[in-house]
Amino acid sequence: MALAPLRLMAELSLGWFGHPFSPLAHWPMSRRVAASSDLFLRVTGRYDKPKWDIDEAQIEIALAKPFCNLIHFRQSAPKARKVLVVAPLSGHHATLVRDTVRSLLAEHDVWATDWIDARMVPLSEGPFHLDDYVDYVRDWIKFLNDANRPDLHVVSVCQPTVPVLAAVSLLSYRRESRPRSMVMMGGPIDARRSPTAVNNLAQTKPLSWFQQNLIHRVPPKYPGYMRQVYPGFLQHLGFVAMNPDRHLNAHWDYYRHLLAGDGESAEAHRRFYDEYNAVLDMPAEYYLDTVKTVFKDFALPKGRMFVREELVRPQAIRDTALLTVEGELDDISGNGQTESAHALCLNIPRDHREHFLAPGVGHYGIFSGRRWREMIYPRVRDFIRRHS
Repeated sequence: MALAPLRLMAELSLGWFGHPFSPLAHWPMSRRVAASSDLFLRVTGRYDKPKWDIDEAQIEIALAKPFCNLIHFRQSAPKARKVLVVAPLSGHHATLVRDTVRSLLAEHDVWATDWIDARMVPLSEGPFHLDDYVDYVRDWIKFLNDANRPDLHVVSVCQPTVPVLAAVSLLSYRRESRPRSMVMMGGPIDARRSPTAVNNLAQTKPLSWFQQNLIHRVPPKYPGYMRQVYPGFLQHLGFVAMNPDRHLNAHWDYYRHLLAGDGESAEAHRRFYDEYNAVLDMPAEYYLDTVKTVFKDFALPKGRMFVREELVRPQAIRDTALLTVEGELDDISGNGQTESAHALCLNIPRDHREHFLAPGVGHYGIFSGRRWREMIYPRVRDFIRRHS
C-alpha cells in the first residue's frame, strides 16, 4: 500500500517512455527509463494464481474440500492408468507442477490436488492440521482407486512425500484401498540427512519463534478474515533469501534484455517469475505441525509419527511399488532425504523399489523443465508401466 503512489508513477512513466506511439519514446534515454519502470512494477507487483494453460485436457473439479479441490484433466481419449499428482502446499500454487501434469497426460489419466489459498477459506471451516492433510490423501486414494481393477499411481512432489507416505502406510496397515505405486520426488522424508538451510532454520529456532514471528491473521478484506496463516509473501521472501544473488542477476539480466529490445528473453523471465512470485497463505496449524513433525522431531524416520493417535507404520507397505527421485543440486531437500523412504518401507520387495539421483538437477528441475522431460519423466513413465 505504501508503494502504491510510486507504482502509479512507474505505470505512467512506462506509458510515456515505452509506448511506441508516444513522442517521448524517441528520446535517447526513453528505453532506459521505460525498462527501469517495468522492472520496478514487476518487483513490487502482486501476482494472482496462474492458469494451468493445458490445452490437451479439460479441467474439472472432481472432489471439493474446504482447503483443496481434486481436479481431473479430462481428455477426449481416456487413458487406462490413473495418476494422482499431489502438489506441494508450501507457498506456491499447484500450477507449479504444470510441467509434471503435461508430461503425464501423454499416457495417463491425470488427477491433481489444487490447494486453496487459506486467506480465502472462512474461519467457519475450522482448522487444517497435518493430520487433515493425511486424511485428504487417504480420501483421494479411495475415491480414485477402482475396487474391481485398482490401477492408481501416486506422484508426490516435495513436501507431500511425508503425508503421502503416512497415508499409504495407514491404508496398507488396515488393508484398505491403496495405490499400485508411489513416486516420491525431492521430499524431506528424513530431514536429518544432508541438511539444507531449510532444515538448519528449523533446528536453530524454537517452535515458539515460528509462532511469534511467522504466523499472522488474515486481514478483513478476505473471506478468511481472522484465520491464522503463514503468509505467502513471507514464504516467498524465504525462497528469495536462500539464493539472493541468483534472483538479483535474473532481474538485472531482464533489465538488460529490455534495453537491448530482446523481447523473447524478457518474456521467458516474465513467464518464470509470474509463477514464482504467485504465492498463497498456508494454514498456521498445518505449517507449525510440519515444522515440528518433519523438521524438528523427525517423527517419521524415528517411527514416532502419529495420525489421530494411530502410529504410522511404513513397514506395513508390501504391495505398493516405490520410486524415489532426487536432484544432485537440490538445495531444499538434500540428497538422501527422499531415498530414506526405502529403509522405512523395508517390506516392499527389492524388485519393486528404485532410486534415481538426477545429475546436475536442482529442486525445481526434478519436476519441471527440460531435464524433467528428458531425464526424469521417462523413468517415472516406465516405472508406472511396469507396476500396472
